[in-house]
Amino acid sequence: MNFSKAKSEPIQFQLAPMIDVVFLLLCFFITSTIYAQWESEMDITLPTAESGQNPQRFEGEIIINVHADGRKVVSGRSLSDAELEELLQRITELFPGQPVVIRGDEAAAFRHIVTVMDLCREADIFNFSIATGIPE
Repeated sequence: MNFSKAKSEPIQFQLAPMIDVVFLLLCFFITSTIYAQWESEMDITLPTAESGQNPQRFEGEIIINVHADGRKVVSGRSLSDAELEELLQRITELFPGQPVVIRGDEAAAFRHIVTVMDLCREADIFNFSIATGIPE
């Protein structure tokens, strides 16, 4: 029996599959970034308004979610009133005129939403809006 070694080509790095994977990852991260920017928490039920309409979204807008129990959540982080005030102050210093969207649960006491509005005004943020849902 002749067990001679057949000449094999040297192993090379395949570039085409790597480019495909990189482009898929790029598409995934771009898509997830867009949805993260338009953050909306599923456990908040917005009050409906007849005159409500889909707003024009602004790049980099800050979304403050106010839960029924009064918790204030920004970018997935639950903040106390003092922490929220500090965050809004820093945003005003770095980005004057930054838009803020307040998403209050319909079961939340109005005082919680007024507190957030008051914190925005104290931080010199006058470009804020209150999100509502469209009636079905």
